[in-house]
Amino acid sequence: MNAPARRMDAARNRTRIVEAARAAVAESSDVRLNEIAKRAGVGQGTLYRNFPNREALLAEVYRRDVEELVTAASALLVEHEPVEALRHWLDRVIDYAEIKCGVLAALEPVAWQDLVAHSENPIEGALAQLLDAGKAAGSLRTDVDAHGVLMLIAYLGRLERSEWESTARPLMSVILDGLRRQDPDR
Repeated sequence: MNAPARRMDAARNRTRIVEAARAAVAESSDVRLNEIAKRAGVGQGTLYRNFPNREALLAEVYRRDVEELVTAASALLVEHEPVEALRHWLDRVIDYAEIKCGVLAALEPVAWQDLVAHSENPIEGALAQLLDAGKAAGSLRTDVDAHGVLMLIAYLGRLERSEWESTARPLMSVILDGLRRQDPDR
């Protein structure tokens, strides 16, 4: 096997490992590396070559989710009008928040505090882009900003895992309804 083929194979293995870890975290915060290697279809050595420990792997899951969430904002605005783009993005936030809770529960406080600190600005910027598009289109309120909306969304982190499915999306709908611009003639 030549070098480019090995690099592509290594990249695929790394992606499969991260995806397997993400799925494991979605199920439980008790993440075991041997289970992740098995799910990813790789050996322990491959897993440890990519991620020296559990914290490094979970940090990568978190970083990739943040990156996907941030890049989704622009893509959604190309595909949808602003309110619909925001709705799709908020749906992704719910999925992201569920994984985030699992990752943070599995990490030591020092490790997760650093991850959260580095993700706040990019996420706030993506949300601001969506809100600005909606404000410019006249479909979203002009008296709210991304920071304030993120404060509201942050309360999703207080939900118990058992109430997540039944509560997170209805609460996000309330937030979206509150962001819509109301017709002053009503």
